[in-house]
Amino acid sequence: MNVKPSITFIGAGNMSGSIIGGLVNNGYPASQITASAPTRVNLEKLVSQYKINISTDNHQSAAEADILVLGVKPQILQAVCMDLAPVLVDKTPLIITIAAGIETTHIQSWLGKQLPIIRCMPNTPALVAQGASGLFANDQVSTEQQQQADEIFSAVGITEWVDHEDQMHAITALSGSGPAYFFLIMEALEDAAVKAGIPRENARKLGIQTVLGAAEMAKQSDLEPAQLKRNVMSPGGTTERAIQSFEEGGLRDLFDTAIYAATQRSKELAELLGGKDISKPSTTEGAK
Repeated sequence: MNVKPSITFIGAGNMSGSIIGGLVNNGYPASQITASAPTRVNLEKLVSQYKINISTDNHQSAAEADILVLGVKPQILQAVCMDLAPVLVDKTPLIITIAAGIETTHIQSWLGKQLPIIRCMPNTPALVAQGASGLFANDQVSTEQQQQADEIFSAVGITEWVDHEDQMHAITALSGSGPAYFFLIMEALEDAAVKAGIPRENARKLGIQTVLGAAEMAKQSDLEPAQLKRNVMSPGGTTERAIQSFEEGGLRDLFDTAIYAATQRSKELAELLGGKDISKPSTTEGAK
């Protein structure tokens, strides 16, 4: 009998909950999944919904895991890792982190030993099983462990692997932050349509469905987005006029600027959070 590896989630927030839900809904045995958090509020919801194991003891939960998913915020990841380090002295689980910006070398140093570590940048559509996750594996990760991680995140959407960890910054800017860009586009389309005379409720429904339909067409088509765009444009028609307005208004430059800004901020946060030493009193507290 092929027994699935045991998975422990440290942290029981929305993202951990969505991944757990995706796994269980895709047939992963709930008996092999544990969620651990300081309080039982979110844990009770998870056990009620998915019948998984829950705990408020990170040490015990981590000690029993084949795969340890660190589902905590970047600001507390160092503290969580240093707290878990003594538990992992005699164990070598696969470590998966979903904290934005923190490099595998920092996680390794906080855990105090060479470990297989995978960085994952999921995004919020994972909450509705439509996520896009970028992943990077360090040299200690085996092919089997990479496949296991792929199974976990494929349960809530698609996965794309990169060979160089630096590329995770751009993935954070593209798919990690990306849902907010499209919410902004929906908001702008809705407001513009209301100004043009469409009732807001109608404008919202039509705008959202248009974005959804266009994304599904792009997903199913073998054509590149540029060609799909041209297919909608009739010479001298309404779409052509609108696209000309976007181009003349510098829409492409705005996206270039936005992706660059988000990528740079990801790098800044990696340096800031990865370099911080919580074991020593900070001499710059309050200096931000």
